[in-house]
Amino acid sequence: MLPFMAVGVSLCRLKVWFLWWVFSQQRVKMCVLRCVRCVGVLLVPTAIVCMLSNILLLLPDLDPHFLLEGHVTREATWATGLWASGLLVLVKSRHFLRGSETKGCWEFRSQMLAQLPPSLVCLLAAGLCLLVSATALVQGPLCLHETPSGLAWGVPLQPLPDRHAGYLYNQTLWTGVCLQPRGVVQWNLVLFSVMGAASGLQALLCGANVCNLLLGLVLGPRPSHNKVGPVSV
Repeated sequence: MLPFMAVGVSLCRLKVWFLWWVFSQQRVKMCVLRCVRCVGVLLVPTAIVCMLSNILLLLPDLDPHFLLEGHVTREATWATGLWASGLLVLVKSRHFLRGSETKGCWEFRSQMLAQLPPSLVCLLAAGLCLLVSATALVQGPLCLHETPSGLAWGVPLQPLPDRHAGYLYNQTLWTGVCLQPRGVVQWNLVLFSVMGAASGLQALLCGANVCNLLLGLVLGPRPSHNKVGPVSV
């Protein structure tokens, strides 16, 4: 009986030591700051991908005259990949990259609080771009197509209850429906998918960073309460 009790006590001590090691204030501080910097590094390439994708979406068939004539898919002209998941996230990521090893409890917490607004802004921007990309994929591109009254510009592939449920799972609609720009269906499908995936990754990173910052505020360094006694002469 005594050996089993000794083993149980040893396991309890090991568990206590493990918890102390995991939630050590200094270790939490280092992990939080490292995570913030990693998020900042990862946001940069995703922002560049979103910007390039949106620029290409504005130039179907790599021909600028479609943009000049206003014959570009509506969601592409909103340019959420440029200003939201692109430029805005790129600028805000600098706040994460400038994170440094702070000394003291209040300096660390003030830095965590200062990082929260950029994280929330990036989260909203990435979520907006993801929503726009998903909407564009469902609705389909703006293109020149056949109508009962002749050729006209419109969105012929959008889901309609009396015709079809959409074009995403029906590849026969990818060719022959849109006459101009050439290959606009595949062009929009690939680029909006890439932009949506990049902005979705941004949203995940920023959401994780918000949780990381809150964890740093709760489990970060505590103020020291060391008292200085009188000096004996």
